[in-house]
Amino acid sequence: MSTLEIKDLHVAVDTEDGPKEILTGVTLTIRDGETHAIMGPNGSGKSTLAYSIAGHPKYTVTGGTVTLDGADVLGMTVDERARAGLFLAMQYPVEVPGVSVANFLRTAKTAVDGEAPKLRTWVKDVNAALSRTGLDPAFSQRNVNEGFSGGEKKRHEIAQLELLDPKVAVLDETDSGLDIDALKVVAEGVNRFKAAGDKGVLLITHYTRILRYITPDYVHVFVAGRIAEEGGPELAEQLEAEGYDKYVKATL
Repeated sequence: MSTLEIKDLHVAVDTEDGPKEILTGVTLTIRDGETHAIMGPNGSGKSTLAYSIAGHPKYTVTGGTVTLDGADVLGMTVDERARAGLFLAMQYPVEVPGVSVANFLRTAKTAVDGEAPKLRTWVKDVNAALSRTGLDPAFSQRNVNEGFSGGEKKRHEIAQLELLDPKVAVLDETDSGLDIDALKVVAEGVNRFKAAGDKGVLLITHYTRILRYITPDYVHVFVAGRIAEEGGPELAEQLEAEGYDKYVKATL
């Protein structure tokens, strides 16, 4: 079993006026086989949580712990976190000019596994993963995210997810900017990932529309850098109907 455990996490960023606390005490446990959805208004710290787990240097952890199967995640480098089994799908995937998708994926797989995959089987695996996300095999020769549409970027990330096969996937607004067809493809990819083994998923989103295709076990309302309320899938429907106002007002 794999467990990602976040306890009383506090995170700050540097500003012109000094450090500003963004996360103000987040506690959350994600066990294998569970899907957790985090919903909240803009600026509530949802993406900060994702990047802090992944080890982005912009964010400084000022308190609390993050462990994966008991190992101290915060003491790991970014690549060590990936090898330990963490995966982050970013809200805004960056362009990597001059690096093909094929080379990028093989390099990432080698880094995570500690050895290069056998080329013949790897090419078949990559083509199959791209095909499952509705991408042509020729897509692998394009430069990473360069000139990609929003849908292509997110489909590519789902292909990465399947090929790297982490223990826990942190998906930061994977539904952002997707049309309905791309949304379904992305959701199907996440569901395949979960079905292939006991995997943990942390899904960060503003809207309930992706939750119509990926059923969460738990929904967390995120406001002012912490979890304000927790519930089941029905909580997402309540948020869709009522919004976040009552939670935001409670923090004022």
